Amino acid sequence: MTAVGNVAAVHADLPFVCFAAQDWWYHSRGHSEVQLMVQLARRHPVLLVNSIGMRLPLPGRSTQPLRRVARKLSSLRHGLCRIEPDRLWVLSPVSLPVPGRPRLHAATAAMVRAQVTRAMRRVGISDPVIVVTIPTAWDVVAPMARRALLYNRADRHSAMPGVDRTAVGGREQELLRRADRVLYASRAFMDEEAAMVGDRGVFLDHGVDLDHFRPDPGAGEPPDLASIPRPRVGFFGIIDEYTVDVGLLERVALGVPEAQLVLIGDATVPLDRLRSLPNVHHLGPRPYAEIPHYGRGFDVGLMPWLRNDWIRAANPIKLKEYLALGLPVVSTDYPEVHRYRHVVTVTPSAEAFVDAVRARLADRGPGTPADRRAAVAGATWQARARELEAVVADVLAARASR
Repeated sequence: MTAVGNVAAVHADLPFVCFAAQDWWYHSRGHSEVQLMVQLARRHPVLLVNSIGMRLPLPGRSTQPLRRVARKLSSLRHGLCRIEPDRLWVLSPVSLPVPGRPRLHAATAAMVRAQVTRAMRRVGISDPVIVVTIPTAWDVVAPMARRALLYNRADRHSAMPGVDRTAVGGREQELLRRADRVLYASRAFMDEEAAMVGDRGVFLDHGVDLDHFRPDPGAGEPPDLASIPRPRVGFFGIIDEYTVDVGLLERVALGVPEAQLVLIGDATVPLDRLRSLPNVHHLGPRPYAEIPHYGRGFDVGLMPWLRNDWIRAANPIKLKEYLALGLPVVSTDYPEVHRYRHVVTVTPSAEAFVDAVRARLADRGPGTPADRRAAVAGATWQARARELEAVVADVLAARASR
């Protein structure tokens, strides 16, 4: 199965439990599993389980370990919360991410499963469709009663630095074998695993909130952005060690000195050298609600990805957000970006990336702002949620016919 077919209806009371790779309380809510569950909660009861992690935040093995611990502890304070106005509940379970230590991981999985089961009882969910994004949730999910199991293969988590690749990779393999359907946002990634997954593989593209990320020429700029002169080339999102090429950002700042480089988002890697440049402005993280106000103030949107296994299997949502804003976009090369070559400049090297930034500041191409927004016009999260419902309907129908 290479793509989602006709959307079929599923009963509005069909419950979903999603084990997310993100945390509702401190990650961007633009991530795919969060957006999909928010949309599903308009029609279904949904329990979103915050990330149970894949690696202990220890010095020398992960960046900013104390900060990571502090924000997880802050998340735990929320416990189980209902997110109004829809039927969405968010659970922050107590967990210890130690997939490479089998006995301790098994005990943690049992502890998390007990918390999830208790939360399901409290909110009236039983026999749900289970969606797993983070592979370490497999040990939690394996014995749970469910109507269907979907593996949201949004990323190659075993390629994340600092994880126990054998342990995490093993759980990825279990999910690939045992899931009723495996959802891929990257066609290249789906093709790579086709021999194992077969017709259980489904391409479910990422979406974008078109209302949130919309051009608004009359809107004023946030004061901290308005104080930065134009032209501005910008990036919004987390700057971490396995996705963003900080050296490439430095080359842009040095190679296009007439432009101001604006960075919006948290950083989990040192940026002292980059911040020391006179035309670099790291404004730090901003709430998801405010991101479009900053993005509209960019003259060019940057996709400065590293060339690694993580990115090759990825389909960054940021591309659709930039295009929805109508921005010219310069990107490094990765498989999924080629679907948008008519409205995105894709570059093969660091030198070409810098040259392309300069060119896009001059000509504002390829395409027009309207062309770019049209390229993602059908990619709403509402549409993606309906496609996900169709996948579930297909699984349930197949089971009923046996």
